[in-house]
Amino acid sequence: MNPSDDLVTDLVDAVGERHVLTDPSLTAAYESDWTRRWHGEARCVVRPADTDEVAAVVRACARHGAAVVPQGGNTGLVGGSTPRGGEVVVSLGRLDELGEVDTLAAHVTVGAGVTLAALHEHAAAAGLAYGVNMASRDSATVGGTVATDAGGIRVVRYGTTRAQVVGLEAVLADGSVIRRLDGLVKDTVGYDLGALLIGSEGTLGIVTRVVLRLVPRLEHRVVALLAVDGVPEALQLYRRLRDGVDGIEAIELIHHEGVELVVAHTGASQPFGTPHPSYLLVEVAGRSDPMDGLAAVLGDAPELRDAAVAADGPGRQRLWHLREAHTETISAMDAVPHKFDVSVPLATLPSLTDRLPEVVEGAAPGARLIVFGHLGDGNLHVNVVGPDPDDTAVDDAVLGLVVELGGSISAEHGVGRHKTGYLHLVRSDAEIAAMRALKSALDPDGVLNPGVLLPL
Repeated sequence: MNPSDDLVTDLVDAVGERHVLTDPSLTAAYESDWTRRWHGEARCVVRPADTDEVAAVVRACARHGAAVVPQGGNTGLVGGSTPRGGEVVVSLGRLDELGEVDTLAAHVTVGAGVTLAALHEHAAAAGLAYGVNMASRDSATVGGTVATDAGGIRVVRYGTTRAQVVGLEAVLADGSVIRRLDGLVKDTVGYDLGALLIGSEGTLGIVTRVVLRLVPRLEHRVVALLAVDGVPEALQLYRRLRDGVDGIEAIELIHHEGVELVVAHTGASQPFGTPHPSYLLVEVAGRSDPMDGLAAVLGDAPELRDAAVAADGPGRQRLWHLREAHTETISAMDAVPHKFDVSVPLATLPSLTDRLPEVVEGAAPGARLIVFGHLGDGNLHVNVVGPDPDDTAVDDAVLGLVVELGGSISAEHGVGRHKTGYLHLVRSDAEIAAMRALKSALDPDGVLNPGVLLPL
């Protein structure tokens, strides 16, 4: 602790000495994102316990002209919650309050630091469920998912995080607090300030508590891994399933190359005796057993080459592991991956997957390409292993192709630091000017997460 640092002294007054970290051996874990591509140095790390302490921290930083980087579970992949150099990292992990579930309204109020896994368990204990789920559920926090409007694996049924939020509390750049925690589904008084904060990546305010919509807990579940010849066939099979099966919760796309990597890295079993080019992973859930409806559609599907189906918990987990272990497996490779979270119209998805290998090879000869993602909403995770982390040629090539096909440079991970230079490809000058006006109005001194979402 540097006793001559007046800001640190004020932060200690706000949260206590134990929760202001200045030792580099302690701050290091907060200074790099999950990909290891985005990193920087924090002036210090502050760990407030509640909204009042967050507000006191922000006010102290504003007085001293210090920028603030809000951070949740630090599972981000675009540098959106890592410092650039000299900012104060505000870690929200201690805001882990789990309010009592309102079973009549099917709502729950939770702190920004609550993990998705803890939220799922809490909702289940009350006989309900939370609609957003993802592989990083044990670390990803509610505040982070709100900040990026994260989607995950259940978007085809429940929508992104935005669709789950019915109220929130947040600290603005001057330390003032906005609080709409009544959970009213209908309330059209004035501007929806909370909606502005969802997806704003901590640039307009720091979300501290959220009222979330819960959904019925469906006990009857079936997971199927469906082998197909490629993406066109996967889309045709998806259409059959969507039109003929009630209760689809997830429909994911993986390929042979990714499955082989997962099997080699984790020791998982091969799903079939003969490998296939592509696979759909489908989960169906309902109040009654969905197996018969799923089997009826699959029995008439000419695109289907093979299938593995599981209704029991361990069997479902084994099939999901082949999809969810992709990120872990890629991150365990020697090189730092270039990761892209993109979406395109479903009709252009085959063009994207067909052209990606040539585009990547042209920009980064010899690089390894692994693609997987959420087929039902056109969101693919494109991973390129090989180029130096600072080499942007493959970024230019991949994102340029996505935009050419009418897509978005970010589907659920946010813009972060990674994609600020590409914002103009998908947002007009007028839209960017409006974003800057909002930023200037709510954060005139640029205290909150500078360099994220909007270029400096």
